[in-house]
Amino acid sequence: MFGVPPAVLSSNPHLRRTGSKHLFSELGSSEFGDWGEGHSLVDSHEMKIDSYSSSMSAASVLPSPILLWRFKILLFIFWIVFGCRVAWVSVMRMSSDLRDLFIYEAFLYYNPLLLITFMVWLWGINLWVFSQSSVNYAKIFDIDHSHLTHWDIWKCAVWMTVVVPTSMTAYIYLYSHGEVSLAASQPVILYAAVLMVLVFPFDIFHLSSRYYFLRTLWRIVLPLQAISFSDFFLADILTSMSKVLSDLERSVCRMVNRQVATIAWFEADSVCGSHALAIPFVLVLPYLFRLFQCLRQYSDSKEKTCLLNALKYSTAIPVIGLSALKYHVFADQWTSFYRPLWLLSSVLNSLYSFYWDISRDWDLSIFTRIFKFKNPNLVSSAFYGRAWVFFWVIGSNLVLRCTWTYKLSAHLRHNHLTVFAITALEIFRRFQWVFFRLEKEWNKMTANPKPSSLLPMDDITPNEETRLLHNI
Repeated sequence: MFGVPPAVLSSNPHLRRTGSKHLFSELGSSEFGDWGEGHSLVDSHEMKIDSYSSSMSAASVLPSPILLWRFKILLFIFWIVFGCRVAWVSVMRMSSDLRDLFIYEAFLYYNPLLLITFMVWLWGINLWVFSQSSVNYAKIFDIDHSHLTHWDIWKCAVWMTVVVPTSMTAYIYLYSHGEVSLAASQPVILYAAVLMVLVFPFDIFHLSSRYYFLRTLWRIVLPLQAISFSDFFLADILTSMSKVLSDLERSVCRMVNRQVATIAWFEADSVCGSHALAIPFVLVLPYLFRLFQCLRQYSDSKEKTCLLNALKYSTAIPVIGLSALKYHVFADQWTSFYRPLWLLSSVLNSLYSFYWDISRDWDLSIFTRIFKFKNPNLVSSAFYGRAWVFFWVIGSNLVLRCTWTYKLSAHLRHNHLTVFAITALEIFRRFQWVFFRLEKEWNKMTANPKPSSLLPMDDITPNEETRLLHNI
């Protein structure tokens, strides 16, 4: 009816599978052609089923992401329980007179890295909240698209949470079992590994972010150029980490002088002892860096606000200096003269810093919001536009500003657990400070955008238009 189709060979590869035998049929050519077309469709359908079934079988071999997360959480909990158990048993093996000294020494080596780990966790929370809000922190810090996200920060924090306590547990275990040399090597290996990861020159471990951090540190130490926002932002964070930097200096000093896992450093004439002048010097360094930055900003902008800000950081110098004098003057001189001066300078530093946080760094003139969220979520419903949040932040900032003076004083560092807790609270205060400081900077950037280099066409006069066309 439709004509006879061309003869179809049974050896046509489109009608048979590879390796199959030739087909012979006594059917008509048209019927054979219909059968071949249907056979090819069946083969295609079978291939799709085979590929789908193979992918399903491969997926069934891999565990689900939820199962992996549960396994990781259980493994993490098991590691915490096992580490705490080993550390407790090891400490109980020591004599009571040696136990307190050894724990104090262990805290000296590991509490700086533990506090830095705590700060990294909080910084990840900062970035997560900013990613949910309208504050573009990448634009504020002038960083490209390859910057670390809050997930990357939390991954680093997880590794730090695992590695640092593990090294501390190994240190305690080895020392309690008489392996003093092996115990002494644990903090040395840990510090060397951290330094190597930080300065590793190859494109691994987030090279661009590490380079950005090290470059900013170099600009803080030598403020020979215009001060950027990231420069004084990191310098402000370093002021909250001054106790951490001081303990880092003492730890490195003991490692260099081979005093790890000994008690010689408690002696007054020890190089790394509590009376060493390096302790107040390192404590005051972050404030000096910030002071020089303010003076450089005044030199560039001629704004008197920079001088007032420099005065705020200078008030920390008497607190640290007078406290260090306790180890170098007679007891009656300290009680009658230097101690009242130290108390007066502490109150002045705390109140001045609190005033500057509220009125300058945060600009909380209108208690209406913290930061505007893009999408409603749990955080926005809990904090956005809540008056109690501002009262909490202001009240806690005042209290923690006063307690931070305790940490700036070198003669008040005998109770290491209290000092550790106060330092952690200061890091938490800085964590709250970050939200308001970055929101103020973002509001400033959006309210006063940089002027464009191109003039609008409405602002060009006819004479200027003629001149521009003539130049073309």
